[in-house]
Amino acid sequence: MNVLIVDDEEMIRGVLREYVEFEGGTAYEAADGMEAVKLCRDRDFDIILMDVMMPKLDGFSAVKEIKKTKSIPVIMLSARGEEYDKLFGFEIGVDDYVTKPFSPKEVMARIHAVMRRSTQEPADLVSFEGLTIDIAGRNVYVDGEKANLTPKEYEILFYFVKNKGIALTREKLLMDVWGFDFYGDDRTVDTHIKMLRANLKEYRKFIITLRGLGYKFEA
Repeated sequence: MNVLIVDDEEMIRGVLREYVEFEGGTAYEAADGMEAVKLCRDRDFDIILMDVMMPKLDGFSAVKEIKKTKSIPVIMLSARGEEYDKLFGFEIGVDDYVTKPFSPKEVMARIHAVMRRSTQEPADLVSFEGLTIDIAGRNVYVDGEKANLTPKEYEILFYFVKNKGIALTREKLLMDVWGFDFYGDDRTVDTHIKMLRANLKEYRKFIITLRGLGYKFEA
């Protein structure tokens, strides 16, 4: 497991490095977002631990730049625990969000959880009538045309596909797609699914609302 630790505080990088190496992983360090982007151009990582507030380039901007060319899971580390920051992070493709101060053991548990989710993927290309989902390329096509999904809409659709035919409560969607420390409510799920359905056009029919419970992907 190759882990990139990005934080402008050397002590935090050192502590996380010790825990990663103790579990047999290899840790790489970057002191700012700009350095992280450069490292990701030259090397592949299994996961990134990314601080938010850093000099030269902040963590959110660094994630957006990295996601242009690499599909690497990201856990954000931040002293700012506002819901707005978390929502923004998830919108740009962040997989989890840990608020400082944190326990290194908790961070390692989050790493393992994200890694499990990222490896439990279906086939690279799945189709349901005219809806095609390119897992490897993180693209969705509706009748051959690329759909303009946000990273979070894609994650929701991908989660539906992995759990096809299973009734999913809003609480479970919040837990598994947004992360267990997300402090939003059911309206967050409903709003994102409304936007996802709009982008899927006629294939919105595959996302079935279960009144009083949640949703199910049936195709």
